[in-house]
Amino acid sequence: MLISTPPNSIMDAAVFHGHERITIERVAIPDLGKGDVLVRVLRTALCGSDFKLWHRGAAFTAGHEIFGVVEQPGHPMHGKRCAVYIPLHCDRCAACKRGDTQMCLEVSSLIGWNRPGGYAEYVPVPENCLLPVPDDIEDSLAPLLLDVIGTSGHAVRFVNRIVSPQQAGPVLVTGAGPVGLGVVLALKSCGYDDIRVADPNVVRLKIAQSFGAKPHPVGDSSERFALIVECSGAHAARNLGIEVVLPHGAVVLVGENAAPWTIAEGPVFRRKDFYMIRTFYFPLADFASNIELLRRHKEEYRQLVDGEFGLSALPENFARFAQGELIKPVLALD
Repeated sequence: MLISTPPNSIMDAAVFHGHERITIERVAIPDLGKGDVLVRVLRTALCGSDFKLWHRGAAFTAGHEIFGVVEQPGHPMHGKRCAVYIPLHCDRCAACKRGDTQMCLEVSSLIGWNRPGGYAEYVPVPENCLLPVPDDIEDSLAPLLLDVIGTSGHAVRFVNRIVSPQQAGPVLVTGAGPVGLGVVLALKSCGYDDIRVADPNVVRLKIAQSFGAKPHPVGDSSERFALIVECSGAHAARNLGIEVVLPHGAVVLVGENAAPWTIAEGPVFRRKDFYMIRTFYFPLADFASNIELLRRHKEEYRQLVDGEFGLSALPENFARFAQGELIKPVLALD
């Protein structure tokens, strides 16, 4: 059942045509499904995973790191500042009941991917995907609670059970993009005190160093590590992780890459016990921890937001972001 929005409700939204072309167009505000509320978008952070939509086009409005205000008169959440949890979830299946809401067994849909997202003035959001944001979190940092802090924090919390700070020794982070830099801060907060970062981008490496990490040569295999957090998505970095992880150590795959990856099952792979872990997004129960992580390192996270602009400037700034000129730019719609 659909609950229609008022007739003639029109908004501005980004249309991803593919072939690196984005236009801003007047479109209808999406219909609200049962259990949905309308959110007026205030900020949407740009994400590298949207590059594939930039190249091939998108069936729905893109943008999945969304923060806004509920605009649903009469609803208990009306007027509340909320971040948008992108995985739809049923709250009933075994995974949801276990708390793994990002891995729902009944619903496989992501806001900004399989349904309209946040590069627009409004977005329909299921009620159970609304995450209230405290007033002390400024608008421009609120989207970081999702991918930058949520994804990185979940990865570190997950592996902490396998390779604790007391066991780890030096930790290697490959890739100093927004999530990789988020991993550095999450590791630091969890007590890992010797963090190495490998990235060819000198600017990003300097930010990692300002966060307390040490630079590590890209591709270097002369040192071994009990914990490697792979955030670049590059197959070469994944293969290197398998090579240099210590016995009983862990390689955590956080970065994404849709291209096929072939693992050569040679001696370096076969002849040691080690963990190879994939983590995705974060469970709803982590959101309070994400907020505390942001509060603890607010000044560091502010360094990542290096651009704010309106919808009309999204096409040119998305291109700059794709070229590596910006780290975590934010679409601002107030």
